[in-house]
Amino acid sequence: MTAPLTPPPHGSPDHDPWQTSAGYPGASPDSGRSGVGRGALVTVAVALGGVLLGVLWLWLAPRVPLISDGKAVFLQHTEGEEAVGADGTFVLLALAFGAVTALVVFLCLRRGGIPVVIGLAVGGLLDSVIAWRTGVMFGPTTDVAAHAREVGKGVVFDAPLQLRAKGALLAWPVAATAVHLALTGFFGPRDPEPVPPGLWPDKN
Repeated sequence: MTAPLTPPPHGSPDHDPWQTSAGYPGASPDSGRSGVGRGALVTVAVALGGVLLGVLWLWLAPRVPLISDGKAVFLQHTEGEEAVGADGTFVLLALAFGAVTALVVFLCLRRGGIPVVIGLAVGGLLDSVIAWRTGVMFGPTTDVAAHAREVGKGVVFDAPLQLRAKGALLAWPVAATAVHLALTGFFGPRDPEPVPPGLWPDKN
């Protein structure tokens, strides 16, 4: 006894609107793994810019002048704004780097997605930490007392480069994710509109 060859009713698994058969919308089974791979690649690629940001910060940040009387070390200008200027320089550079990396990532991938956004955020934060430590490492020595003894009494010397507002480390990841989301929203590919089940063609 054989069953009649009648087409399956709409809404059955053969008419699943999210299946991956040719001609039907849907994501590849490997799309999740490829998305994670893109996110990891973005994290590594973005984090490589931290050293460049650190060098630029060291070069452009205003110096804080110190002076010693032979017994203690003092600020040469007690009302100077150089320390605040160092933080501000870091923030402005980090915002610019974040916007540029978001643009480059978008132009290379032409898509968004949670893995890419996470990659930009993590990579930007790593970049900020790398830049901060690079600037401190290659800047004036952090041993202020030894430096004061070396230059002598009454001689002005530069204080170590410091990032006093640690919240500045968030400037790069915030700028990168915000710009990338904006670019994806305005210029990214659009998902196809789902077709109502009643409009699927019969597979006869």
